[in-house]
Amino acid sequence: MTIDRVVLAFAGTVILLSLLLSAVHSQNWLWLTAFVGANLLQSSFTGFCPLAKILKALGVSPGKAFE
Repeated sequence: MTIDRVVLAFAGTVILLSLLLSAVHSQNWLWLTAFVGANLLQSSFTGFCPLAKILKALGVSPGKAFE
């Protein structure tokens, strides 16, 4: 699995988990959804993604998400 796909899978998982937690526990979990969305948006413009940097340091191979 490439860095791109891991980042997308992680973001999707966190978003779905925070939506579930907001329905079951507290609507404040929606702030996590907003944070992940804002991070995805800024990384599309700047190319900087903290998770991608961590995954690269761990040796995950780079790649294109939608080939």
